Amino acid sequence: MTHPQARPPIDKIVRPPIGKIVVLIPTYNERENLSPIVSRLRAAVPEADVLILDDNSPDGTGALADRLAADDGQVRVLHRLNKEGLGMAYLAGFAWALERGYDVVVEMDADGSHQPEQLHSLLEALADADVVLGSRWVPGGSVVNWPFHRKFLSVGGNVYVRVFLGMPIGDATGGYRAYRASALRTLDLQKGASQGYCFQVDLAWRAIRAGLRVVEVPITFVERTMGDSKMSQDIVNESLRNITMWGARYRLGQVQSLFHREPRWHRLDV
Repeated sequence: MTHPQARPPIDKIVRPPIGKIVVLIPTYNERENLSPIVSRLRAAVPEADVLILDDNSPDGTGALADRLAADDGQVRVLHRLNKEGLGMAYLAGFAWALERGYDVVVEMDADGSHQPEQLHSLLEALADADVVLGSRWVPGGSVVNWPFHRKFLSVGGNVYVRVFLGMPIGDATGGYRAYRASALRTLDLQKGASQGYCFQVDLAWRAIRAGLRVVEVPITFVERTMGDSKMSQDIVNESLRNITMWGARYRLGQVQSLFHREPRWHRLDV
């Protein structure tokens, strides 16, 4: 009997070259930060297009985004009617990018915390990966201008994620990352995707469970100097609640699988 050809390990799969790149920048009241971050991004990676996702900011960020787009043909704007959370903004951006045939989709914050000059390292790592996470908490990664309690919260949150979800990722909560379009199509994003900041954990976990190759590269995260942080206690509580629920289901599934394994001889190749 002819055996089917074994699928190569995910780190041995030959992936196509990186083609069209778009960087998604979600905004809500980021008028002070938007122009500098777009300017730096266009200088650092001039081949990348930019899509600004504005959630009807009352401070005029959307109007500023339109002016930036009018001055630069590689900058575009997607206006959304309401503030619906980070996850919903990115889902809209992913759909926009996939419909237009982009090969790589990047997530980047508008507040300057993600350094556009480091995007090259994420794109280079994507040559042998499906998803690349910019990581604060791997060797070489760092955080600038964070008080101790913010570092403790972030490190503790990622430890919690690793323990509850069994996910071998140092920084699953970070928002600077690059996806191949093929990876996004694999993740079934419209099915129960999270809306808040735990959206980032959700997508990383989905990618790992889907058998995609997820790698981390070190980044320097710099705390914003202008505008207000969107982090709140409600966001922390939502993330804790969702990750605990996912972890409980994951661990329950592991236990159940121990009692429902097929006899070994049924799983042997013949």
